[in-house]
Amino acid sequence: MKTLATAALALTLIAGGAAAQPAPAANPPPTHQACFWKQNISGFAAHDDSAIYLRVSIRDVYELKMFGNCFDLSWLHRIGLETHGMSDICEGTNPDLDVVAHDIGIGRQRCPVTSVRKLTPAEVAALPKDARP
Repeated sequence: MKTLATAALALTLIAGGAAAQPAPAANPPPTHQACFWKQNISGFAAHDDSAIYLRVSIRDVYELKMFGNCFDLSWLHRIGLETHGMSDICEGTNPDLDVVAHDIGIGRQRCPVTSVRKLTPAEVAALPKDARP
């Protein structure tokens, strides 16, 4: 009888312990990185030599941060983007992307991009006027 009571108590403790354990967390939703194709870029602007802002399609604006200063980026009228082994450009760090600029005084310069980020409408509205593409 004593063994039966001990077994019943053990089962009660096990069942109670199982109920007290938190349920496993649901898998977080996958983060969606915004991407674009180079041919959808309709304009660019730069406020300084460390970042460039691209207008993509009609309403999207992306910020490209440079590895270092890209000389006279804010004075350029034309730039190029070179991707290495990818067809689209996505948000994130180290996107294997270069801004290529042709300047009469300096010549051709290649500026590695360290990060790409899609701006929110509020961030776009807060950009300085000369940084809005």
